[in-house]
Amino acid sequence: MKEQERNIQELQMMEQNLSQLLMQKQNFQSRLLENENALSELSSTKKQSYKIIGGIMVAVEKENLQKDLNSEKEVFELRIKNIEKQENKIKERAQELQKEILKELK
Repeated sequence: MKEQERNIQELQMMEQNLSQLLMQKQNFQSRLLENENALSELSSTKKQSYKIIGGIMVAVEKENLQKDLNSEKEVFELRIKNIEKQENKIKERAQELQKEILKELK
């Protein structure tokens, strides 16, 4: 019975971890979408480009801003991919635990 209790506690912790990962993933997906929208607008404009740094808006070269946004985009995509890998590992382990718990209940 103690083993079953430990498995249930571990499963609950995994659910909490998955919930936290989901919030992080949504945050990065939102930031990625903002980034992609900024890149799209930047590519279609001929006007002066600006970047907000510490609460002030500074004029920057379009190419430099594109480079910065593309670097940021890569970071967001990488973080999302890493979170998805963690999610999958936790889900796999959770399924194993669920099977064990159900087997012990029978």
